[in-house]
Amino acid sequence: MEEKVILEASHVAKTFFSSKGDTDAIEDVSIQVRENEFLVLLGPGQCGKTTFLNILAGLVKPTSGSLKLDGREIAGRDQRIAMVFQKTGLYEWKTAMENAELGLKYRKVPKAKRREIAQKYLDLVGLHGFENAYPHALSGGMKQRVGIARAYTANPEILLMDEPFGALDAQTRYAMEEEILRIWETEKRTVIFVTNNIEEAVTLGDRVIQFTERPARVKRVYDLKDLTRPRSHVSEEFLRIRQEIAANEELMLE
Repeated sequence: MEEKVILEASHVAKTFFSSKGDTDAIEDVSIQVRENEFLVLLGPGQCGKTTFLNILAGLVKPTSGSLKLDGREIAGRDQRIAMVFQKTGLYEWKTAMENAELGLKYRKVPKAKRREIAQKYLDLVGLHGFENAYPHALSGGMKQRVGIARAYTANPEILLMDEPFGALDAQTRYAMEEEILRIWETEKRTVIFVTNNIEEAVTLGDRVIQFTERPARVKRVYDLKDLTRPRSHVSEEFLRIRQEIAANEELMLE
């Protein structure tokens, strides 16, 4: 059975105009995103991955090209799409619960209902018992869990994640990779995840779309759906794919 395409970007380009000179960030990027897949966008730092994700989120307007969600063209922000940033953006004066329920509060969901929904997702991300903790008392990984819970409370069809684990130490990063896969398996959503880490891309992705250096173009697409989960970093197939992507990264930089 053919998988449903939920999001489609066609010939998207972005140029930032300035009196000091124009900067091409994205050049003619076309991708199709399948329902409930874990799609990873991989590329070197500053290549335009985050700009492209911001376009999908409706935070940045493309210079040209179009976006379709469920076959309908969209422009600007859409409530069916939520985003998790590398910097969590938590309010330091609000508890984990208050941060998690914030979007629901803005939508005027009654207090009892929004607490119920936020509690569900705080439990899901492993923060039961930390509902009343303030961000200063939470580790980096725990703060990201609050950010993920907050995104899920919006009940999005698509969850965009912009290098959410990039600032974490290696041990916490590995733990959070396992955690986000567990959450994704539990609460199926389409996830589009940005990283510049090849190992992370192969660990997480059903597919990996490799971008060139700026301006970002699609270099290659790797279909990893048949790679068994959970994925061992020392398995022969994992290492083969990792090496293949790394070799293409080197070609890109020549």
